[in-house]
Amino acid sequence: MALQKNVLEYLERSARLYPDKIAFADEREALTFGALKTKAESLGTRIAGICPRINRPIAVLVDRSVAGIVGFMAVLYSGNYYVPLDNQMPAKRMEAILSRLEPELLLHSAADGSLAAKFARLCPVADIGEAEGGEADLGLLALRRRAVLDIDPVYVIFTSGSTGTPKGIVISHRSAIDFIEWMADTFHFSSADIMGNQAPFHFDLSVKDIYMTLQCGGTMHILPRKQLMFPPLLIESLREKRVTALIWATSAFNLVANAGILSVLAPDTVNKVILGGEALRAKQLNIWRAALPDVQYVNLYGPTEVTVDCTYYIIDRPYQDHEAIPIGRACENMEVMLLDENLRPVPPGQPGEICARGSGLARGYFGDAAKTAAAFVQNPCITQYPDLIYRTGDTGLVNEEGLIVYLSRKDGQIKHMGYRIELGELEHALAGLARLRAAVCFFDEKRDKIVCVYEGDLENKEIIEGLRPLLPKYMFPNIMRRVEKMPYNANGKIDRVLLKEKYFHETD
Repeated sequence: MALQKNVLEYLERSARLYPDKIAFADEREALTFGALKTKAESLGTRIAGICPRINRPIAVLVDRSVAGIVGFMAVLYSGNYYVPLDNQMPAKRMEAILSRLEPELLLHSAADGSLAAKFARLCPVADIGEAEGGEADLGLLALRRRAVLDIDPVYVIFTSGSTGTPKGIVISHRSAIDFIEWMADTFHFSSADIMGNQAPFHFDLSVKDIYMTLQCGGTMHILPRKQLMFPPLLIESLREKRVTALIWATSAFNLVANAGILSVLAPDTVNKVILGGEALRAKQLNIWRAALPDVQYVNLYGPTEVTVDCTYYIIDRPYQDHEAIPIGRACENMEVMLLDENLRPVPPGQPGEICARGSGLARGYFGDAAKTAAAFVQNPCITQYPDLIYRTGDTGLVNEEGLIVYLSRKDGQIKHMGYRIELGELEHALAGLARLRAAVCFFDEKRDKIVCVYEGDLENKEIIEGLRPLLPKYMFPNIMRRVEKMPYNANGKIDRVLLKEKYFHETD
C-alpha cells in the first residue's frame, strides 16, 4: 500500500467511489464529491497561474458555506496551503494577520467581495466563484503536487495570543492524516455517517468534520448560525437531515442541554457525540444521556498546536453532576506527559503541566521563531537527539483509574488565603449545581478575591450552600455576579477575556 502524502487523496478516493453522493451542503447549495473535485481542480489551476511558487500561504475568507471547502481544496491542488480567515473578524485583526502572513492570494466568496477589496493593497484577491469555471490543467497540478511533501503545511490557523497578537499555527499533511486515520478507526466512521457541522471553518475543531467527511465518504451538513442559536430549530434540523455524528464544541453541547429541549425532542438518529474545545461537565452530559442513552459520548482534549486533539476518553460509566470527567489517554502516535516547573515528571495524583509529543505536533508558529522556541522544547527525557514536546500551559493530573483529568490553565492556579487553588476545580463544582447553567471564575489579585460570573436561576447564598458539601471554604468565590447570558467568542467558547475586562473596568 502506497504511503499517503497529501490530504487530497481523501477527496480523490471518495470522488472515485461516490462521485454522485452529496459531500457538503449548506443553506444554499450542495456539492457532490465529483463536483467538489472538479471545481477544486479548476480553481487550483487558476491559483497556480496567479501564484507560480508552491508551499506558500493562500488566505481564504470563510463563512458557513460550501465555497470555503472548495477554496481549501483548490489551494491544496495548487501546491500551496490554506489559511482560513473569519469574515466576521475585526478589520484591524485581519490586517495584522495578513501583514504577518504575506499571502500569495486572498480568496473570497462573491458575498465577501467588498471586504476582500479592502485588503487588496496587501495581496492579490480573487473570487472563488469567478475563478473556478476554467478548464483544469491536470498535468500542471500533478507536477506541483509531486513537490509537496507530507511534512509540508496543509493549513495555518490563527488563534488568539496571550499578548493580543494572533498566533499562526502551522499543521502538516502528515499530522492531519495521522489524526484523521486514528479518529476514523477509533470511532468507526463510515460512508453511512452524516455530520452536523457546528464549528466555524476558522476554528480547528472543523478540521475533524471536514476531513472525516472526505476520508469516509460521508456527508456534512453545514448548520446555519440561526439554528445554532435556537436549540429547538437545531434539533429539528438534525432530525430532518438524519444526522448520525456530532463533532461539536462543548459549549454548543451545553447550550442544547441547558435549553431543556432534549426532554421534549431528541435527535434520535445520532449515534456518536464527540466533544472538545472546553472542559466537559457531567451535568450537561447527563441531560444528553437521559435523552439519548445509547449514544457513544467522547471527551477529546488538545490545543490547536497538536492537530486538534492529543487525548481522548470514551465515556464508559455514569458520572455524578459534580464529578470531573477525564480527558483520558493519549491518541495514537502521541504521548502525553505531566511535568513540573523544571520539566520533570510529576508523581501519580499530583498536578503537572500537560505536555505532548508525537506526529500531531505543529511545525511551529508562522513567522515567530521566539514563540515557537518557547512552546516547543526539547523532551527532557531524551537528550541524545532532537525530540520536541509542546508545552500546553494546561495543568492536569492522573487519577486512580490511570486517566488524565484536566484541571485548568497554569494561570488558573492561584494562591489565596495561603492555599494553592485551581480555579478549574471550583468551576467543576459550580457546574454541578442545579439551575446554574454556566460559570467562569478568575482571580482579582489586587483585592485578593475569587470572582465568579455565572448564568442561572440561583441567588448567591444558594451557590454557597451548594458548594459547602463539595469544597473547602477557602475555595468559595468571594464575589459573585449574575449575568443574563454569557458572552461567547467567534470560536463558540465563553469569552473569558470580555468578562474579566468588564469586571475590572467596573471595579477600578
